[in-house]
Amino acid sequence: MPDLSLTGVSHFYGDRLAVDQVSVAVGEGEIFCLLGPSGCGKSTTLRLVAGLEDLQRGAVHIAGRVVADASVNLPTEDRHVGMVFQDHALFPHLTVADNIGFGLNRRDHAARRKTAATWAGRLGLTPHLDVFPHRLSGGEQQRVALARAMAPEPAVMLLDEPFSSLDNRLRDQIRDDTVQLLKQAGTPTLLVTHDPEEAMRMGDRIGIMQAGRLVQVDTPDGVYARPATPFAARFLSETNEIALRAEAGQVTTPWGRLPVPSGQGDAAGALLMFRPEALLETADGLRCRVLRARSLGAFRRAEVMFDALPGRPLVARLPPGPALGDGTELRLALNHSACFVFPVT
Repeated sequence: MPDLSLTGVSHFYGDRLAVDQVSVAVGEGEIFCLLGPSGCGKSTTLRLVAGLEDLQRGAVHIAGRVVADASVNLPTEDRHVGMVFQDHALFPHLTVADNIGFGLNRRDHAARRKTAATWAGRLGLTPHLDVFPHRLSGGEQQRVALARAMAPEPAVMLLDEPFSSLDNRLRDQIRDDTVQLLKQAGTPTLLVTHDPEEAMRMGDRIGIMQAGRLVQVDTPDGVYARPATPFAARFLSETNEIALRAEAGQVTTPWGRLPVPSGQGDAAGALLMFRPEALLETADGLRCRVLRARSLGAFRRAEVMFDALPGRPLVARLPPGPALGDGTELRLALNHSACFVFPVT
């Protein structure tokens, strides 16, 4: 049985359906990311697991026991979950050691101190054990919050946008440290984020949420390379989109013909989508001219206009190279294996 499971979970705020029939199973040591825009229901889902909202429909199991269903609704303190939020919520009057040991009140002072020292060592906080939170950097405070959540050895870890307040370089380091720590402990984890890069970097699987529903659950490679819906494709990165018509099971593009989804009828509307990196600079590619371009270090982002698609600018992500001035002529091919075709309903 999975360490965390949600079955048919739904939740209303008044007349608004915030979470709609969400079912998720998370195994030992797995990091499952709920990814979606603000207001899609991902944080509400996490709060239902934590017991911070009363479950209205469905069931939640943690470590093989029912913690919430139609007849049971255990309080947060009885669910054995660890929680880390964007707001570190450290106690300003307690030292780092006492913050980490706060959830260990069934142990004596010496045992709490020993456990706090162990987790401080794992997260590089040993020099700060007797320091108060206001003297720590944002990254150090985040590590204390994580250590405090992990110290009681929770059955499930819940992370709600925990790294969004950190600068980019520090955020990457703490993300990597957190993944390593959770994997070493074997703790099943539900991570809520609106950041696709964070979900791709941390998640073993990603569930993309839209308007309270899970529209796709897959590995990071799966959701990126095989999006289930146009929404899923757009949410993960910038996309190019061309409206076409399907005939004989294919759509015709300036770069050749592509198959359409099975069951889509002839002469039906279709939407061709592809990411900027699917456009490749080759000598035999289609001719286009640069409208504007910018070097972004690891790649060059160029808005281009193809002769074969007048009035329809597209975006290309090209390898580093010489600056592309306005009006520069390029020849770009399309990687057919990186294209998505969706029926237009």
